[in-house]
Amino acid sequence: MHYASARMAAVRSNPAVALAPLACLLIAACGQAKAQPNALPGAVGSATLNLAVQTATPRAPLPSGGPEIARVPAAPAAAETACPDGMVLVDGEYCPDVEQTCLRWMDPPGPYRNFRCAEYKHPAKCKTARVHRRFCIDRTERTEPGSDLPRHFMSWTSSKALCEAEGGRLCKESEWIFACEGEEMRPYPYGFKRDEGACNTDIQEGLGRIGRLVDHRAPASAHPRCASPFGVLDLSGNVEEWTQADSPKYGYKEVMKGSWWIPSRHACRQFQVGHDDHYNGAETGTRCCKDAGPAR
Repeated sequence: MHYASARMAAVRSNPAVALAPLACLLIAACGQAKAQPNALPGAVGSATLNLAVQTATPRAPLPSGGPEIARVPAAPAAAETACPDGMVLVDGEYCPDVEQTCLRWMDPPGPYRNFRCAEYKHPAKCKTARVHRRFCIDRTERTEPGSDLPRHFMSWTSSKALCEAEGGRLCKESEWIFACEGEEMRPYPYGFKRDEGACNTDIQEGLGRIGRLVDHRAPASAHPRCASPFGVLDLSGNVEEWTQADSPKYGYKEVMKGSWWIPSRHACRQFQVGHDDHYNGAETGTRCCKDAGPAR
């Protein structure tokens, strides 16, 4: 299902928000996004509606909720010797195959009622053997030179070039997921219950007109509660981030993670494919990874 079409239908079924015309304008705006000059190096950020969306296996609702979890502190000071400035160390046991069960959905009854999850069952279940991962990742989305706003109009190609020019690389999708959910396998970077105020997400008004999205990027430091167990910020919303597929994903090497500021799933395991490596838009941005220094 085309993501924009799915979201448009979901919004149309919601009596609380009359966003059908807005969904239509987003489809047109994203389809008409113009390429911008790709500057290297610098800050990164941009947003896009992808042609296709794939998500984790649909979850069956359960009758009762799970407890909220405590915030895990940011990466310890020891990581400073393993990663460059601006990056944090991700070191732990990653689960390749997770079962996350939604207990309560946000959207109204209809064909897209299982779109955004208000609360997931805690704990999540790892369905396979864990794999040790150790790498560095940008604490924030790359920002514009001289600004705290994330860079946008970034393509997969320009994002890859930017990261490599600074001695890094694009994150693998599995690395991005682990940096987002941690060993606890959180569905959202901040926990198991959706918090619409934690991240730059779920903006429903003032999104723009056909062919021109209103810029709703937030500064990299604006949402401190939008933090993962490793202290990585804005892995949910703000701008959508390019990653490298661990292996071809539905024929694509380009995988987009985190979604952007519109109402979307915004879960760590959510992904979108369907754009080629030169696509860029007002909502597409960049985050880099790097191999970590030796453990001490």
